[in-house]
Amino acid sequence: MLLRGMAWTCAVLVLVIIGLSAHIRLTRTAPACEPWPQCQDSLSQAPRAQPPAGAREPSPAVRMAHRVTASATLLLVLAMLATTLSARPALRAEGRLVLGMLGLTLFLAVLGRWGGSSLHPAVTLGNLLGGFCLFALGTRLARTATPTPTPAGSGGQGGRDGQAPPRRWVRPAILLVLAQIALGSLMGADIAWLQTTHRVTGLALVALLLTLSWRVRRQGGRALAAALAVLPVLLAILGLALTAPAPPLALILAHNLCAALLLAALAGIRR
Repeated sequence: MLLRGMAWTCAVLVLVIIGLSAHIRLTRTAPACEPWPQCQDSLSQAPRAQPPAGAREPSPAVRMAHRVTASATLLLVLAMLATTLSARPALRAEGRLVLGMLGLTLFLAVLGRWGGSSLHPAVTLGNLLGGFCLFALGTRLARTATPTPTPAGSGGQGGRDGQAPPRRWVRPAILLVLAQIALGSLMGADIAWLQTTHRVTGLALVALLLTLSWRVRRQGGRALAAALAVLPVLLAILGLALTAPAPPLALILAHNLCAALLLAALAGIRR
């Protein structure tokens, strides 16, 4: 189906944007500035002739790739909206998802225009959460666009009775993942309560996801159960590796990728 292909393409583009945004943000961030968070905003307004210690300017090629990919994503979302509006019979569920994606895309565009190169935590949080939610909606749209019944024990998302995990498990897991993404973006600040909250929330998330994985496994969703069990472990391992001084950018991008895949897996569960 055309809409499904466009949705998967859009999800891939958003994933690229998340990676490029992380590259731009991290190359411009000066480590251990004080006082936080005011220092990050002031650093982003510093004259180009005197960059802060430890900070660099991203290459023009990276910035151009970010702009081109973001523009292509907006055009693709508009094309998906036109597809859902012109479809007969009406694609109501898909249309709602596309409208959500359009709202997030416009929000990110306005935030990028308004925030510019600001490194203030509010701008960082808006970009991160908006990008991850946009990716999750894109993957959910791709799965919703071509609904297919899942046979018992086939390893899909449905269970033995065609049931999905209840909302009381999925929604808290999504909220905890978003909370972890938000807290993780602030871990550069040497603030004890932020780091403690991030670790405690991470433990709660792992426990919830393992429970959810067990329930999905009992319902026959072997592939999804494996993802819900493996991805949190990978995130924990990568998170520990990121506590080292000056971790490589590739490690940070891998951490972001695992978080995005986990959020997409949860958002894609039919409920």
